[in-house]
Amino acid sequence: MRRTRRLAKGLAILLVIVVGTLIGWLHVAPPELIRVGAGYSAKIVCSNVFLAGRDAAQVLADDVQAPGHPLLQIMRVSVDRDHKTVSAGLLGFFGARRAVARDGLGCTVLPEGFAADRLEQAPTEPIVRAADASGLWPQGNTVEAAPDAEIDAILDDPAMTGPGMRAVVVVKDGRIVVERYGDGFSADTPLLGWSMTKTVTAAIIGTLVKDGKMTVDDRRLFGDWQADGRAEISVVDLMGMSSGLEFNEDYGDVTDVTRMLFLEPDMAGFAAAKPLAHPVGSDFSYSSGTTLLLSRVWQHALGGGDTALAWPRAKLFGPLGMDSAVLETDAAGTFVGSSYLYATARDWARFGQFLLQDGVWKGEAILPEGFVAWMRQPAPASSGAYGRGQLWLRGPDGTRAEDAALGIPDDAFWINGHDGQTVTVIPSRKLVVVRMGLTPDKLGYRPQKMVAAVVKALQ
Repeated sequence: MRRTRRLAKGLAILLVIVVGTLIGWLHVAPPELIRVGAGYSAKIVCSNVFLAGRDAAQVLADDVQAPGHPLLQIMRVSVDRDHKTVSAGLLGFFGARRAVARDGLGCTVLPEGFAADRLEQAPTEPIVRAADASGLWPQGNTVEAAPDAEIDAILDDPAMTGPGMRAVVVVKDGRIVVERYGDGFSADTPLLGWSMTKTVTAAIIGTLVKDGKMTVDDRRLFGDWQADGRAEISVVDLMGMSSGLEFNEDYGDVTDVTRMLFLEPDMAGFAAAKPLAHPVGSDFSYSSGTTLLLSRVWQHALGGGDTALAWPRAKLFGPLGMDSAVLETDAAGTFVGSSYLYATARDWARFGQFLLQDGVWKGEAILPEGFVAWMRQPAPASSGAYGRGQLWLRGPDGTRAEDAALGIPDDAFWINGHDGQTVTVIPSRKLVVVRMGLTPDKLGYRPQKMVAAVVKALQ
């Protein structure tokens, strides 16, 4: 009996030592996976609370934990509304990361030990709206949609709109003809576009090209690239995802893309340090790092600082009346042009309509003549799937032949984002279809059937 008690006591002491060591290890040197999960949790909750006005607990449960990695189930967050910060960590403590919201620039994950007041602030000039908000959409926000039983039936069918649908907006002949919103969402809710942001970055570059600030043929883009083959990478190569740079875009673990978005304070610097994996222009490799490089390039073309931070609102969002649009930056002040644009579904529809109109808005050319047509040219290395201007020439996870078989016109192009975000633009039908949601790939939903049904109903 005495021996048993001694053994039990020894095991208890050993357990305390093991648990204490584990806690100490998690506190001092948490694994990167925990730090990535904490950064992701803090960032998503921060943006949805301070940009979209949503409840923090609901965002954590619905947006972070429900569709995500099992590790995210034990993430806990704390919101400080006075300082506009969100802290997150495993059980609330381990691997803790903090995100801060700034007016006009959204939320940024702070590096460890980095004070929020060291971040650049957005220029104070308010956005100048292109039209009276009380006017008809798209110049204003008034929608006068006539009832249409066939279209209503399509958008009232959950199999068409897909699981996790948060918004669908259909624009025909420049007017919203129908829209639907999921529970808890409305026409006023800013929604994350994820990789749809890449196409917006391409349009921003177009505004600089129009103003003579840069060209798509520019090379020798970064100082560290001058001594090797990366000096030959052009803006065209980056926009067509054909730079040849190494980059792992897998979101399932700690990879280049998750490390960049949730651990690196200087995302473009991280992407620029990648070596060549293929000859420049020879290989199509979809990469969010590539678009961060484009963001750094266009901001540097403006000299950085306030001029660059004000540019998207002054040159694109303001003229289009995209009042809700907020493009977020990293801690280094570079816009996360690959992933982090929040805007209402109606404002995403404005952007789609703008591209349908070849970059012209209210008679004013915002982009150079022919620039949208150039964006839609297939990137040579993409086998016809991807356009030069950071957009897709086929629907999500499909082919152009499959789209055609469904009845989607050949001139359709797609702005696609993670977890089920799409803007479909069909110039020949004067049609734009926006579909936003939280719909992970594992659910198998694709919006092509809904788009095809809308095309048929409105022909």
